[in-house]
Amino acid sequence: MNIGILGNGQLARMLALAGRPLGVGCVFYADEVSPCTRNLGETVCGHFDDGESLDTLAKGTQRVTVEKEDLPVASLEALQARELLAPGLQAVAASQDRLDEKTLLRRLDIATASFWVVDSLEDLRAAMAEAGNAAILKTRRSGYDGRGQWRLDAGSDLDAVWRELAGRPALLEGMVPFDCELSIIGVRGDDGECRFWPLSENTHRDGILHISFSRPGHPLQGRAEDILRRLMEALDYVGVLALELFLVGDELLANEFAPRVHNSGHWTIEGAVTSQFENHVRAVAGLPLGDTAPRGYSAMINLLGEIPPVEALLAVPGVHLHCYDKAPKPGRKLGHVTLCADDPAALQQQLQPLYAVLGLEEGGDRS
Repeated sequence: MNIGILGNGQLARMLALAGRPLGVGCVFYADEVSPCTRNLGETVCGHFDDGESLDTLAKGTQRVTVEKEDLPVASLEALQARELLAPGLQAVAASQDRLDEKTLLRRLDIATASFWVVDSLEDLRAAMAEAGNAAILKTRRSGYDGRGQWRLDAGSDLDAVWRELAGRPALLEGMVPFDCELSIIGVRGDDGECRFWPLSENTHRDGILHISFSRPGHPLQGRAEDILRRLMEALDYVGVLALELFLVGDELLANEFAPRVHNSGHWTIEGAVTSQFENHVRAVAGLPLGDTAPRGYSAMINLLGEIPPVEALLAVPGVHLHCYDKAPKPGRKLGHVTLCADDPAALQQQLQPLYAVLGLEEGGDRS
């Protein structure tokens, strides 16, 4: 069986690697061949709104999935009409626009931060006044890894921010005094079966995910699963879905969701019986889902901008290194490393030499 993947970055790479042992091949669709996937399957080259090239992809695959959300709706509609797209159009389209996303979550009685639609400078001023002069302005579309976002306070020059926004539709979100950031990742099969991995606790640097820790046994695991199950069932979802959450006291607020495998779930490759990548392939291919139970406790650290000497990384006992074959560039995700242990204390002990190699202080920012 062949699965088409819209995109050919590192997520497509890891999906293809997970599919091979299952006898599932991947055909990638993108503007050009990528170093991430060039040795893992055929690439159909074309723009994402190129109907003829998309038709070539459709004819060579039995299902088509996504590794990115920012895709033309008309192209997604064409694939859905051929009963190829998984997850479906509704999920991918809703995730493209923060207003649609927040509206969907609210309709499902899933709590979010307060938000205001910003279509003009006057909207921005009024929203800031209601938000209490501490908020985050986000473009409604095409913002990720901290792009298209502005932290605002009482001293912010709103005229200058509006000029920088350049008329793009936006949302202002109230600042959330969260205790930590979490994500819940689940998978839903063609038959409606849902399975979930343990919550991940995430820290970011410059808006980009830096470190994720798996949190087996977290007291809010069941509540997070209920929220994600509600979302998956409402979308008639097939595949892996990730939902980012803010923990505020003992409450969970939904931030945003991704209709695909997610960076905060990379630890599942070594840290779970079945990884998010394998289970996404299984779901999309119509195969039985695998066990999502954790193998102890795990930590995943993104390698951003540059990869330290491989010899130094591999000298750390127990480390698992994943390189994406991407050219170095500031802020670019070039790879990740994972460590697993039987208990949290042992994991923290194993992390110390890795922090030293990466120039980190207890997993914090670079010193």
